[in-house]
Amino acid sequence: MDRKVITSEKAPKALGPYSVAIRTENLVFTSGQLGLDPATGNLVPGGIEAETRQALTNLQNVLADSGSGMERVVKTTVFLKDMADFPKMNAVYAEFFPENPPARSTVQAALPKGGLVEIEAIALPK
Repeated sequence: MDRKVITSEKAPKALGPYSVAIRTENLVFTSGQLGLDPATGNLVPGGIEAETRQALTNLQNVLADSGSGMERVVKTTVFLKDMADFPKMNAVYAEFFPENPPARSTVQAALPKGGLVEIEAIALPK
């Protein structure tokens, strides 16, 4: 099985020794995306909604550069700094997956750069 490392100019650079995504013949695995502005590498201002929107936009860009898309996502994992932010995150998340959303797990975790949310995905290639 082939394994291709994916890079993206439209998403933040990796913060450590990992790839933003790996594509195989059958699946695309993304690393977690924080609410980082790709141009600055800093968290976007505006709280959980803004960070969720940016994280999902970053994820969308990584998937596009992987030859996939949001409509091809089969599973996501959402990491929240505070589970009290779940309703606000969920409302923004629903904008990106309006129909037939993927399976999802959501857990509370300490996140890099003091982020409020991080989202990773597994998707089918197009």
